[in-house]
Amino acid sequence: MNRGENMSQSMVDLNDFANGALAERFNYELQKILENIADPNTDHKVKRKMNINLTLETNEDRELSNVSIQVKSTPAPRKNIGSAIIIDRDESGKIVGAELKSGIKGQTFFDTEDNQVKDDKGGVIDFRKQKEGGTK
Repeated sequence: MNRGENMSQSMVDLNDFANGALAERFNYELQKILENIADPNTDHKVKRKMNINLTLETNEDRELSNVSIQVKSTPAPRKNIGSAIIIDRDESGKIVGAELKSGIKGQTFFDTEDNQVKDDKGGVIDFRKQKEGGTK
């Protein structure tokens, strides 16, 4: 055979290589990438990648080569999310923090999910206790 004939012939069927493990791992990683693309919490503009690495290690006689197969995907990271933390001191002077729920420190808000008035940290305000405390 001349060199041109060898180049046109398929030496390995990638669907059958390593008893189909190469194709199986390719499809597994492709599924992960497709799920990542469909995730609305990722940036659609970020490129996803898949790498297939075949490492061939041969013996001194060069008659046999062991092949190590690695298929790895690089999905897009999930989008950053944000919040704010109120930083204050407790009665003993220790620094404490709590997530700001109202949007502005010290502001109350009406939570439509449970129909409660809440403080800036999301704690329910009990107006009855405030009234009782004020009359004592």
